[in-house]
Amino acid sequence: MSMLKELVKNRNLYTMAIPGLVFLVVFSYIPLAGHLLAFKDFQISKGIWGSDWVGLDNFRFFFSNRDWIQVTVNTLYLNALFIICEMVFAMLIALFLNEIRLRWFKRTIQSVVFLPYFISWVVVGYMTFILFNNTDGLFNRILSAGGLQPVDWYQTPWVWPIILTLTRIWKSAGYYSIILIAAITGFSADYYESARLDGATRMQQMRYITLPLLKPQIIILVLLGVGRIFYGDFGMIYGIIGDNGILFPTTDVIDTYSYRALRQLGNFSMSSAVVFYQSIMGLIAVVSFNALIRKIDKDSRLF
Repeated sequence: MSMLKELVKNRNLYTMAIPGLVFLVVFSYIPLAGHLLAFKDFQISKGIWGSDWVGLDNFRFFFSNRDWIQVTVNTLYLNALFIICEMVFAMLIALFLNEIRLRWFKRTIQSVVFLPYFISWVVVGYMTFILFNNTDGLFNRILSAGGLQPVDWYQTPWVWPIILTLTRIWKSAGYYSIILIAAITGFSADYYESARLDGATRMQQMRYITLPLLKPQIIILVLLGVGRIFYGDFGMIYGIIGDNGILFPTTDVIDTYSYRALRQLGNFSMSSAVVFYQSIMGLIAVVSFNALIRKIDKDSRLF
């Protein structure tokens, strides 16, 4: 009864939420039925429901070789680098943009740091190739001009986690900084006025006022990132690395592995088993991290 009263009282707000709920159901919940393929020997001619049930056979195929360990470690390692570095640089950008007093200059810088977010990963892949290709890449030209030996970047696996992290920072840190700046603008000016009266410097105000007040927003962004820590950025990895098998030891993630399994083997069921494993591990990760946050700071938890 109380729920009905709530719906009637705030009917306008709930009505506005209907399109978002419909989108969520159609594109997030209904597709969950596709996980059924992970337990079947899917044949296109038979369809999902007509295909034979094979239980855990597809998972046995996936876990029978050590590739699953490599792609899982790579996914966790790269995403952890992305989350930490993005948040650190986003905080730095937000803090320093907040200190700019010239409005036109502040808006210009905001636009510049936000612009890369709208560039397609395909375009970024071509830009990366221009910088790092082995024959006439920009960095190899600089090394040659300085009398140093050119580096065969696309044959050097260990360097690509660094390159991918720097690329991710360039593309996404500006986006997260805008979110943090929006939160900073909502902070009461009284805090800063009191700090100035007590003789606090700008750096002290950032350290003792802005950063502590930003903690809930940072935790939520990190929690959302952890929720997708088992999801490698397929567009980024495949757009930049492609099918270069030499770089797989450090860059192959669960998404690219399942894509290759589908494309090369044509095995829908095995690919679905990999994605199902990915979804379960992602759920465990977000629930575990949320439980940790609940113990540290109840008010900052997601649920």
